[in-house]
Amino acid sequence: MLGLRTTIYLVEDLAKAKAWYNKAFKTEPYFEEPFYVGFNIGGYELGLMPNEHPEKPKSDNVLTYWGVEDIVSEYNRLIELGATKHEMPTNVGGELMVATVIDPWGNVVGLIYNPEFKLK
Repeated sequence: MLGLRTTIYLVEDLAKAKAWYNKAFKTEPYFEEPFYVGFNIGGYELGLMPNEHPEKPKSDNVLTYWGVEDIVSEYNRLIELGATKHEMPTNVGGELMVATVIDPWGNVVGLIYNPEFKLK
């Protein structure tokens, strides 16, 4: 295993999702086609794909946490952008904090403040 490479969120409206994630992650996509929009987030891929089965419920059994410097501010900013509260910022030991929101398409987006994590 080489480590995390890509997280993909399924969305019903690719254009609206692209605009929302552009604001949420403060970056433009580097790849854009009708079947996929890709963002480079700190060297990791955030992908958006059309949801071909919107009738299927989405689950939060697998979570991806995106690193942040100020978890409370980022959590509140995503809520202001239209995300829904899922898990408020919570201390999970030491300085480590996690939170999750639900994007406008029902995907769970995780945030993590972990001052111990360093890229190799």
